[in-house]
Amino acid sequence: MKIKSTKSLCPECGKTLEAEVYDEDGKILIKKACEDHGEFINTYWSDEELYNRMEDFIPTVTHVDNPSVDYNLPCPSNCGLCSKHETSTVLGLIDVTNRCNLKCPVCFANAAAVGYLYEPSQEEIRQMLRNLRNLKPHPCPAIQYAGGEPTVRKDIVELIEMAKEEGFTHVQIATNGLRLAKRENLAADLKAAGLNTVYLSFEGVTPEPYIENKGRNLLPDKLQAIENCRKAGLGVVLVPTLVKGVNDHQVGEIIKFAFDNNDIIYGVNFQPVSFSGRTPSDHVEEQRITIPDFVNIIEEETDGQVPTSAFYPPSSVEPIAEFISLLDGEESAKVTLNCHEHCGIATYVFREKTEGDGKDKLIPITDFIDVEDLFNKLKEYNEKLKKGKFGSRKRVLAGLTGNLPKMVHPSRSPKDLDITKILLNVFAKGDYEALGDFSKDAMLISCMHFMDPFNFDEDRVKKCVIHYATPDGRIIPFCTMNSMYRESVEKEFSRPL
Repeated sequence: MKIKSTKSLCPECGKTLEAEVYDEDGKILIKKACEDHGEFINTYWSDEELYNRMEDFIPTVTHVDNPSVDYNLPCPSNCGLCSKHETSTVLGLIDVTNRCNLKCPVCFANAAAVGYLYEPSQEEIRQMLRNLRNLKPHPCPAIQYAGGEPTVRKDIVELIEMAKEEGFTHVQIATNGLRLAKRENLAADLKAAGLNTVYLSFEGVTPEPYIENKGRNLLPDKLQAIENCRKAGLGVVLVPTLVKGVNDHQVGEIIKFAFDNNDIIYGVNFQPVSFSGRTPSDHVEEQRITIPDFVNIIEEETDGQVPTSAFYPPSSVEPIAEFISLLDGEESAKVTLNCHEHCGIATYVFREKTEGDGKDKLIPITDFIDVEDLFNKLKEYNEKLKKGKFGSRKRVLAGLTGNLPKMVHPSRSPKDLDITKILLNVFAKGDYEALGDFSKDAMLISCMHFMDPFNFDEDRVKKCVIHYATPDGRIIPFCTMNSMYRESVEKEFSRPL
C-alpha cells in the first residue's frame, strides 16, 4: 500500500526521480524508475510496525530566516540551505581535508582516492564557521571537523581553537584515531584547545571487522587512542559502521566494551553503512542494515534487556527542550533535535554489576520512566506556559513536582540513582549540572542511518539537522552532500596533487 510520494535519486546517474514509499509484507520499500537505467526497488525500513510508531513523533518545522540560496529549482537540486528547508542546523560539519592515512574499502567520502587535494585554508574555514554561527534565528551550536582524516592537518589544534573563538559550545572531530594513538600528546593538546569529543570510528572488538572494513587490523591503534584520550580526560563516542555479515554480530560486545570504559566513553553511535562514495554497491540489499534491523540486533544480543520499545527518535525529546526554554523565558527552544522521525533512534542504558553468574544487568531508561507520559505532560505544560498568564510558571512547576513521581519507578531504576530528584533539579531549578549525576552512569546507544542514492528520500532531507558548510558559502544537508554534491564542491576548491 502506498504511504507517500517523494523524490529520490537514480543510483546509476544521480538524476532526481519521482519515487513512492510503500509497505509490502511488513516492510517499507522505496521505488523509482529512471528512463535510462530502469526501475529500482530498495528497502527503506525493514519493519512496518516500528516505522509507524515513529510517526507519533513528527518534528516541528523551524525555517532558517537567512537561507544561503534561493529556492529556484526543485528539491534537492539546489541545496544551500534554501528557504524550503524545514530545520535549523544542530551540528555543522566542515571537511578540513580529503587526505587520509587510510584507504578504507568502506568510505562515503571516498577519501584519499580522488587524485586531487581538497584542503580549505584557515581563512576559508573561519568563514565557514561564521556562516554556521550567522544562521538566524538560531546560530549553530556544535561543530564537527571531518574529512578525510582531520588529524593529518598540522594545524588541527589551531582549528579547534578557532571554533571556540567563533562561539561554538561543542567541538568534536571525526577520526580514525591513528594519530591519537601514535602521538601521545595530541589528545592533551586538543583538549587544551577546547575539543569536547572524539568521534572515534570503532568497528568491533576483534581484528576481523577492521580487516574487512578498514583494510587492516586497527584494533591495537583504537585501544591506544582511547587510552591516550583517557590520560587527557578527553571524552570519546564510539562510531561503528555496521555492515551485515561483517560486524553486526558484535553489536552487543561493542556496547559491553563501551561500558567497561565508561570513565571516558559516554556513547556509541552506530551507523549502518551508506552505499555512497567508494562503498561497494553491488550487494545493497544483502548488506543493508536499517534502523529496525539495528534495534532487533540490540534486543537479541542483550537477551531482551534492551528491547525495541526502549528506543525513540531524536524528535521525541522536543517537548523537553521546549519546556526548559519556556521556563528560561524563551519563546521556544533555541535549538532542538527536530530531525525527521525516520533518520535515527536512541535510548539511554544503565549497567549494574550482578553477583553470582557474573552477567551484567542492563537497564534502559524506559524501564523506570514512563517517557511517553512525561513527553505528553510536558507538551501540556508547554501550552500553559505559552499562554503566559500570570502565575503560570509557578503553577506549572507545582504540577510537575506533583506529577513527576507518578511517572518514575524507583524500584526499577539503577541503585543509588535518585532520578526523580535529578529531573526536578533540571526542570524546576534549572540545575543542569544535575544531569552529570544521570549521565555518568548512563550510556547513550544510538543509530543514525544516513541515506544513499538507493534509499534517498526528499522528505528526510528537508528535515536534516546535520549540515556541511562549504567554501562557497553554502550549507548543505548531510545526505545530499554525500549523495550529490561532494565531488563538485571538492573539485571546485581543490588543486592537483
